[in-house]
Amino acid sequence: MKIAILGFGTVGSGVYEIAKTLKNIEVKKVLEKDLSKINIATDSYDEIINDKEIELIVECVGGLHPAYEFIIKAIQNKKSVVSANKAVIAKYLDEFLKTAKENNVEFRFEASVGGGIPCLASIQKIRRVENIDKFYGIFNGTSNFILDNMYRLENEFFTSLKTAQKLGYAEADPSADIDGYDVTNKVIISFALAYDGFIKNEFPCFTMKNITKEDILYFKKQGFVAKYIGEATTKGNEYEASVMLNLFPINALEANVLSNYNIVTVQSHTMGEVKFYGQGAGKLPTANSIIQDILDIQTKISFNPISIEKKYTYSSNLFKHKYVIRSNEKLKGNFERIDRDGNNFYHYTKEITQADLLKLVEEKDYLVVKLSEY
Repeated sequence: MKIAILGFGTVGSGVYEIAKTLKNIEVKKVLEKDLSKINIATDSYDEIINDKEIELIVECVGGLHPAYEFIIKAIQNKKSVVSANKAVIAKYLDEFLKTAKENNVEFRFEASVGGGIPCLASIQKIRRVENIDKFYGIFNGTSNFILDNMYRLENEFFTSLKTAQKLGYAEADPSADIDGYDVTNKVIISFALAYDGFIKNEFPCFTMKNITKEDILYFKKQGFVAKYIGEATTKGNEYEASVMLNLFPINALEANVLSNYNIVTVQSHTMGEVKFYGQGAGKLPTANSIIQDILDIQTKISFNPISIEKKYTYSSNLFKHKYVIRSNEKLKGNFERIDRDGNNFYHYTKEITQADLLKLVEEKDYLVVKLSEY
């Protein structure tokens, strides 16, 4: 199979490296502004689109535009597409799948969630047998590195963030990772395969940048480790989802996921809890997932046909959970208990709905943490 790669950055070059080791994949063109990077580079997308030998395009440019235009044009020209671009997939997945079906080609995106961890394929495998009760996990390696650094080295948030940036785990603008946009996109994509429906980012997403060293030390004394978690579940045609800090007991698996690693849990009736652990990003792990998608398309392997026709409505009153709200003043409300630690007040709620939680915090700059039930 002859393919083209759009973009020759970290992931694109990783796909090229692995493809070179395989006899049944040939990279014919690479879309790249800097033509000196590789001898098969071109700066003309039309040259790739009009090449009838190229059957599949790997999109590695990232972001929404021109990635969206590249993907749609490729599909319309009857070329299958593989992408790891969670931002564009989370926004346009319904359109990509519909257009691919109309043109009798494939659109695959395993690497968009979990990097090198085959969690989406596993969700599809579980889903073809039974309904999925819920999924949750550490979907973002940057946020996990920061929290792990704060916990083990007792550093402040921004000290840990700077370390992550120096090591290449965090971008110069880290907002996608620390404000939850990246995890939100991954929840939307995972939801599509778990529940056959395409949701929007209308569920709560709490930033993690409000957590301080004092919070980490306080929770450590209580026997908890904070992790940044994305999760979703359904009840009938309604769903609940969130992206927020969770507190796990120190002996929980999630509490012991170190550095930039990810762990995703899928729960169903006959399987119970199944956990997928590994590197959630990185050049070669992500490229490996892309290559797996290419090989699946080439050999016509499909774990479960993707259908996202089911309609779901977000409900903030579906389930009840316990939360901890930290502020520098005592809040009014019916709390189970309130701890004071230094200048901080930690308010432990009773079991309340997301709607109740949002009323309590009212978009103020409090730290909001869920007491994990897992």
